[in-house]
Amino acid sequence: MRRILTGLLSVLLFAASAALLSPPAFAVPGQNLLPAPPMGWNSWNKFGCNIDEDLIRQTADALVASGMRDAGYHYLNIDDCWMAPERDADGNLQPDPQRFPHGIAALADYAHARGLKLGIYSSAGTRTCAGFPASLDHETADARAFAAWGVDYLKYDNCNNEGRPATERYQAMSDALRATGRPIVLSICEWGSNQPWLWGARYGELWRTTGDINDSWGSAMGILDQQVGLEAYSGPNAWNDPDMLEVGNGGMTDAEYRAHFSLWALLNAPLIAGNDIRSMDPATARILENRDLVAVDQDWGGVQGHRIRDDGDTEVWTKPMSDGSAAVVLLNRGTTGADMGVSAADLGLPQAAHYRVRDLWSGEESQSAGQLHGTVPSHAAVVYRVWPGGGAQPPLTTLALTTPEATAVDAPFTVRTTLHDDGSPALHHVTAHLDVPAGWTVDGGPDATAASVRTAWTHDWTVRPSGAQPPGSLALGATVSYQVGGRSATRTAEASTVTAVSPPPGETQVSALPFLSSSNGWGPVERDTSNGETAAGDGHPLTIAGTTYPTGLGAHAPSSVRVFLGGACTTFSARVGVDDESGAGSVAFEVWGDGVRLTGTNVLHHGDAAVPVSADVSGRQVLDLRVTDGGDGVDYDHADWADAKLTC
Repeated sequence: MRRILTGLLSVLLFAASAALLSPPAFAVPGQNLLPAPPMGWNSWNKFGCNIDEDLIRQTADALVASGMRDAGYHYLNIDDCWMAPERDADGNLQPDPQRFPHGIAALADYAHARGLKLGIYSSAGTRTCAGFPASLDHETADARAFAAWGVDYLKYDNCNNEGRPATERYQAMSDALRATGRPIVLSICEWGSNQPWLWGARYGELWRTTGDINDSWGSAMGILDQQVGLEAYSGPNAWNDPDMLEVGNGGMTDAEYRAHFSLWALLNAPLIAGNDIRSMDPATARILENRDLVAVDQDWGGVQGHRIRDDGDTEVWTKPMSDGSAAVVLLNRGTTGADMGVSAADLGLPQAAHYRVRDLWSGEESQSAGQLHGTVPSHAAVVYRVWPGGGAQPPLTTLALTTPEATAVDAPFTVRTTLHDDGSPALHHVTAHLDVPAGWTVDGGPDATAASVRTAWTHDWTVRPSGAQPPGSLALGATVSYQVGGRSATRTAEASTVTAVSPPPGETQVSALPFLSSSNGWGPVERDTSNGETAAGDGHPLTIAGTTYPTGLGAHAPSSVRVFLGGACTTFSARVGVDDESGAGSVAFEVWGDGVRLTGTNVLHHGDAAVPVSADVSGRQVLDLRVTDGGDGVDYDHADWADAKLTC
C-alpha cells in the first residue's frame, strides 16, 4: 500500500538542505516517553484494512493471556483504515461507524484497563496510504481528538503529502500533540526518504529508516543493510525504526524469524509484533517472548547494535550492554551452513582469562578463553551474550557440518566436520559419526576418532550418492562425543545438500530451470513476468524502457537467484534494467559463479534502455544472479533479467 510515489517530490525538496543538518543531540525537550524502544503490536502486517473493534479487543486480551504484555509488549496500535471515509460535518476525524461503532475512546479504556496503551494512525498528508482522511493542515484538531480519546501513540505516515517539506509537516503534528498536554509518542513514518535520523528527534521519539517491510527474508535483509551507519543517531527517546516485525506471519522459516528478531533486538529497534496474537503457535511465542533478547533490545549501552564484519554471506553484528557485557549476532545470509567465529576483543571486551558465554536462544551457558564460534545454518543466526570473567562453566564447544550447496545426482563430494573447543580444558576420547541417506556410502566408513582436541579438530569425508535418488534436498548429520572435565558430552549438527541435474545441451531460458534458491526484496521472484507486488503470479509483461520481453525473471532488490550448472554450461546472457511498472528506482545487476563475481552493470535507473549482460560460466557449478540497490533505497527497485538464457 505504501509503494506509490507520493514521497518523491518531498525527497527532492529536502535533498538540498539535508546535508547541512547535524544529528540532534537531544530528544524532544521536556519529554521522556521512550527511554527504551517501544514494544507492542500493530494491525497492519497481518490484517491490513481488515480490522474492527472486535479484533482490537481480542488482541488486547491475547496480549495479556499469552504473556506478551508481561514480556514488555504494551502498545496496542491500530494502523490505517480505522477512519470513516470522510470527516464529519464539523471537519473532525471519526471512526468508521460499522467497524468501530463504540469509538476509539472505548478501545483506549479497554486497553488501559488491561495494562496496555493504545496507538493510532494517521498520515502527514491529505489522505492516508489507504485513501482515508489524514491530518495535513488538521494537526491541531486531530491531536486534540487523539488526546481526548486517550491515545498514547501516533504512527504518522507520509502518503499524499503534496510534496511539502517533511520537517514542516512532522513539526506541525509534534507541536500539536505537545499542546494537548497528554503524553503521546510520535512515531515518524516517512520511510527514511528525507534522512529523519538527522532531524526526527526534534519532533518525535522514533522514525522509520526505510520503506515498508514485507514477510520475506529478502526484505528483512534489505532493510538490515540500510541500518549500517545509522548507529550514531539512536538513543533514549530517539530511536531508529527499521519497521515492524513479521515474526509468525508465515512467509519465513522459524530460523529466519529468529534471525530477524535477533537483529531487531540488537539494533535497539522498536519490537512491534505484526502477527495474529490470538492464534500464534508455540514457536512464534518463543521467539517474541525470548526474555534474553528482549533484555538486549531494552538495554542502552551507549550505542545501538552495529555491524563489525561483513564477509559476504556471513556477517558479525554486536552491541555493548550497560553492565559491561556485549551481545553478538553471527548472521549467515548464505544458502549453506557456515562455521563462524569472532573474538572477545572484536566485541570491544577487555582482556580476561575467561569469558562467560550465554547462548540467547538455547539458554546454555559456557566459558571461553577468548574465541567464540557458532555453527550457523543457512538463513539463520547464532546469538551470544558475553561477559568478562567466569570459568566455572564448561567450555564453549560447537560442531559444524559443512556441505556443498548442490552436487550432481551421481557425483561424489566432500563434507567437513569441525569440532571447536573455545574454552578449557581439552576434550578427550573424541569420536565422530557421519549419517548419510540410505544407499549412500562414505569412503573409509562413517566413523572417525581423535585422542584429544585443543581449540579445533577437522575431518573431511568423501560421500558417494547412490545415483538412484531423484533430484532434491537430502539431509546429512554428524554426531561427536567426547570427555571433558570428567564428564561425557555430545554435539550434533545437521546440514543438507541438493542433488541436481545440469541444464540440457543447447540454449535454455533460466526461467524454465529449477532454482536452487531464490530471495527477493518484495514478494517472490517471478518467471516470465515482472515482479509485481507481494503475491505470487501478480506480475506483468517484462517491460524495460517501453520494450517488452516474453521471457526472463522479474526481481526486486535485494535479490538472488541460484541455478545449478554442474560445470556443463559455457555462457550466460540477458538484457537487464528497471521494469517500467516501478515508476522509479535504481539497481545494479551482478552475475556470480561459485562465489566469484563474473560481471555486472553500472547503476541503472528507471527509464534507461535495457543493457546487455553476458558472462563466461565454463566449469561453474552454481550460477547466482544478484540485484542490488542503486544507492537510493529499495522501495521501487523492480528489476528484470529479460531474455535470461544459458548455453550449455
